[in-house]
Amino acid sequence: MTYGCLASMKTRPGFREEVASILLSAAEGLREAGCDSYVVGLADEDDTTIWVTEVWKTKEHHDASLELPGAKEAIGRAMPLLTGEFTNQELSVAGGLGL
Repeated sequence: MTYGCLASMKTRPGFREEVASILLSAAEGLREAGCDSYVVGLADEDDTTIWVTEVWKTKEHHDASLELPGAKEAIGRAMPLLTGEFTNQELSVAGGLGL
């Protein structure tokens, strides 16, 4: 089965759109790194929560992607804008539309 990850993060007030932009800028090159789907979503119920849904060929592909220069740079830019509140759920993806 394919590896998936569903994460949420809280931004400092007023920084959600900037963090979303940073996350989306890091998406370039992910397909070549083994990513099948990378979606950044903004919670409708509040203005500080971002959800990221990822589907990877394997967990190893995902872990290796965190070492890419673009990913490291994006993480470094985003971290000061976050509160430190994160949730993370790893998944075995059985299938779905677009995979």
